[in-house]
Amino acid sequence: MTDATDAPSARGAAVGRGIGIGLMYGLFRPRVLGAWRVPASGPVILAVNHSHNIDGPMLMGTAPRPVHFLIKKEAFVGPLDPFLRGIGQLKVDRTTVDRTAITHALGVLGDGGALGIFPEGTRGEGDFASLRSGLAYFAVRSGAPIVPVAVLGSTERRGRLISALPPLRSRVDVVFGAPFEAQEGARSSHEGGGRRAGGSGRRTRKALDEATLRIQARLTGHLEHAGRLTGRTG
Repeated sequence: MTDATDAPSARGAAVGRGIGIGLMYGLFRPRVLGAWRVPASGPVILAVNHSHNIDGPMLMGTAPRPVHFLIKKEAFVGPLDPFLRGIGQLKVDRTTVDRTAITHALGVLGDGGALGIFPEGTRGEGDFASLRSGLAYFAVRSGAPIVPVAVLGSTERRGRLISALPPLRSRVDVVFGAPFEAQEGARSSHEGGGRRAGGSGRRTRKALDEATLRIQARLTGHLEHAGRLTGRTG
């Protein structure tokens, strides 16, 4: 059983969004395209490419809704631990089947919230080349639509003052794609105005593998489209 007091707070995520807006727009010049594609209410999964550490905060500050991110447990150290928990973020152990993280993530979607996921699992090329099945599991289990998100420009140059960050006031593009279902022909309970998630898709290993391939194709296609749209490739 999980402790309800450890469950991510919707109010905390709203505070986190405010912090993200202040930091990201204060330090950089985000250009946001397609934010209107994110459903205004109901469960949704934001699937983000991940090539830089600012990609998560950038999405938190530019998404039209508060986002609960699944974040590796290694980030929850020292004062960051209570801070990340306080702003509604979810700690996940990537070395095992983290049932607490799974329960909390499904709880976010069940309550009609927005769940942020880096489907590649770790920071890398940010090209969606290697997807884990976790995204498909959450989408099929909850019935929530997936919105692909491309963050471009965060790795083009290093800042002079802080080399680990892009140059201050540099432009970072955040492109939201059209929502889609994990399984072809699936119809999730968010359609028709429902707020709670409740997927009815097949959850066999074969079905999840097929859903993962479908998701990968859609995410890769969105990334390519975003690159053409913005004139950037990463």
